[in-house]
Amino acid sequence: MEQAAVKVMIVEDQRVERQMLEAYVAASPRYRLVRSIENASFAEMYCTRGEIDLIIMDVCTANDESGLDAAARIKRYWPQIKIIIVTSMPDCTFLDKARAAGAESFWYKDVSQEELIEVMDRTVAGERLYPGHTPELQIGEASSESFTPRELEILQGLVEYGSDREIADHLNISIDTVRFHIKNLLSKTGYPSRTKLAIAVVSRKLILPDY
Repeated sequence: MEQAAVKVMIVEDQRVERQMLEAYVAASPRYRLVRSIENASFAEMYCTRGEIDLIIMDVCTANDESGLDAAARIKRYWPQIKIIIVTSMPDCTFLDKARAAGAESFWYKDVSQEELIEVMDRTVAGERLYPGHTPELQIGEASSESFTPRELEILQGLVEYGSDREIADHLNISIDTVRFHIKNLLSKTGYPSRTKLAIAVVSRKLILPDY
């Protein structure tokens, strides 16, 4: 007996990239594209109809709706639906946020048709696929790969909270520890102030506070 095709929904706000993903899915007889939408906030509505097996979800979608937030809601109510998060953004927090949302897999958009279909096949088969690291970026005089996990947490706090007290409270560490790491980050990157460091981190898309 022939196995039914896996029903796929694409959530992507960029027209060219959405059409590319549509073409990739349509090229495989193992999959059937049933929905292709721009806004992650509408994804749940289609899940209620019971017509989706697999979602390919962008992080940043139309009207600044977060695909990560939508993925978390969908996995809460429809845990059987598989989700692959895709993005072209190098934000270092996206991998952990996708895992926390319950997404089975995560991949970057500069992927060939064969690579994407392999990720889809393995995800549907029950594997969880995540890149080993985010793309390398130059932040001032430093490579993003030179930052420690704690330094990345401090950078995220610097972008999202600003003050040493708020960063310390969020990370449950002392203000002195926060200041120590910020001093090291300024020395490592060569920026003269924490404001310029925060601006650089956001402009290079190492951390995007809205997602």
